[in-house]
Amino acid sequence: MSENRKIAAAYIRVSTEEQVELSPASQLVEIRKWAAKNGWTVPEKYVFVDEGISGRKVTGRDAFRRLIGTAKTKPKPFDAILLWKFSRFARNRDDAVFYKSVLRKQLHIEVVSISEPIAEGKLGILMEALIEAMDEYYSINLAEEVKRGMEEKHRRGELQSNPSFGYAAENNILVSKEPEAIYLKEIFRRFCAGEGTYSIARWLNSVGVRTHRGNLFENRTVEYILRNPVYIGKLRWNPSGISRRDFTDHGVVLSDGRHEPLIDLDTWNTAQSRMAELKAAWKYHGRPPECGRDWISGLIRCASCGSTMIFAKPHYWKCNGYVRGTCRISQHVSSELLKDAVIRRLQLDLSSNLPIDFEAVRAKDSGEAELSALRTQRDALTRRLDRLRNAYLSGTDSLEEYRDAKEATQQKLTEISMQIEEAEEKNAVSGTSCAAEESAKTALKTLRCDAAGVEQAYEAAHAIINYATWDKAKNLLCIHYRLTF
Repeated sequence: MSENRKIAAAYIRVSTEEQVELSPASQLVEIRKWAAKNGWTVPEKYVFVDEGISGRKVTGRDAFRRLIGTAKTKPKPFDAILLWKFSRFARNRDDAVFYKSVLRKQLHIEVVSISEPIAEGKLGILMEALIEAMDEYYSINLAEEVKRGMEEKHRRGELQSNPSFGYAAENNILVSKEPEAIYLKEIFRRFCAGEGTYSIARWLNSVGVRTHRGNLFENRTVEYILRNPVYIGKLRWNPSGISRRDFTDHGVVLSDGRHEPLIDLDTWNTAQSRMAELKAAWKYHGRPPECGRDWISGLIRCASCGSTMIFAKPHYWKCNGYVRGTCRISQHVSSELLKDAVIRRLQLDLSSNLPIDFEAVRAKDSGEAELSALRTQRDALTRRLDRLRNAYLSGTDSLEEYRDAKEATQQKLTEISMQIEEAEEKNAVSGTSCAAEESAKTALKTLRCDAAGVEQAYEAAHAIINYATWDKAKNLLCIHYRLTF
C-alpha cells in the first residue's frame, strides 16, 4: 500500500422499497474503483453496511451509528466517507445537514459521493443542497406511491395485513383456518342468541382457544371480531392511518375481498343490530342512571386476579377481569353486602390488639409536588445513563465522550438524590400505628353515620384504605390501610 494513499471509510445502504439501487456488493466495488483511481484506500474494517433500512431516519441504522462513533475516535481513523450517492447517507435533509456538519466542521472528515461530483466553493454547496432536497422529495414521493399502490391493492381485494381470526393467508388471499373458523361461527351464533361478549370470551378461554398473538380473549376482542366485515367477504382499510377501535371512522374504505365469507349476511346483520342496541343502552364508559359514584368505587380488588371490582349491574359488583373474560372468578357480590363487609372489617381490625400495618402517604401539597419533581428528574437522569451507555456500545459515542457525559450525569444524579433525601426527611411523618388507628376510627364513624353523604363517605374511606381484596369463595375481605398526612 502506498504511503501517499489516504484512508477512507465506505458507507453503504440499501432499502427494500428501492428496486433500482445497486446491491451492497456492487456499491462497494464502485466505491473501491473510485478510491483506487483517486488515491484513497478503503480498509475492510471501515466498511459499514445497512441493508433493508430506509434512509429517512437514523433510528435503526446501526452501521451508520457505528460509522459516526468510529469517526469520533482519536486519532482520526479516516479522512473521508465515500458513498455511492448522497441518498445513501440520508434521505432527510435535517439528518444530512446535521451529520455532515459534525463530520466536516468538527472532525474534519469529508463526505464524498462518487457518482455525484460536487464542485468546490459556493456552487458546490448549492448543488449538494439541491441533491439533498431531491433525495427528500424522492422519499416523500415514494411513500405516496406506496400508499397509492396499497389503495389499488385494496381495491383489487388483496390482503394487506395479518389474517383475522378464523383465516390463514395463502398466495395473499385469505383461506378458512380450522378449527378457528368453527369457533368463529360459534361466536356469532352465541352472540345472536343473546349471549354477552364477556361470556363468549370466558368460554373461548376455558376451551383453550387463543388469539393469533397467543393472548387470552377479552370482551373487546370478541366485539372486534363481531364487527369485522372480513367475515362477510369484505376487506377494511384506512388510508389515513390506524383507526383502532373506531368502527364508525369515515376514513375507512371497504372493498370486496377475494376470499370466501365465513358468516352469511343475515347472521352478520343480526349481530350488528344487537351490537347497536347494546351500545345504545350502555354508552362508552357509561353507567346506568341509578348508579352514581359509590364510596367503595375504586377501592375493592378481585382476590383472584387483582383487577378492580366494577359496578356491573344495579346493586352488584364484579371483577373487571371477569367482565372482560380474562378472570374465571366472578366475585359477584351485592353493593350492600360489600359495603357492610368493609365496615365490619374495619371494626374487627380496630377491636383486635394487633397494630395496624399501613402505608404512609403524604397529601398533595407544595412539599409533595417538589418531591415528585425531584423524583421525576432522578428518573430522567437514570434513563439518560442508559442512553449514554447504549450510544457508547453502538459506537455512536467514543469512550472519552461516554466517560465525560457519564461523570456529569452521575454527579447531577447524586445531587438530586441528596435533595430527595432531604425532602423526604423534611416531609417524614412521625405517625405510628396509633395514628393510623385513630384515622381508621374517624373514617369508620363517618361510614356508620346515616347523615353522611356519599362524598363524605368516599373521602373518609379513601383516606384510610389504600385498597381491599374480596374473596367470595372464602367470604373474606382484607384491607390494606394507608395513613394520609
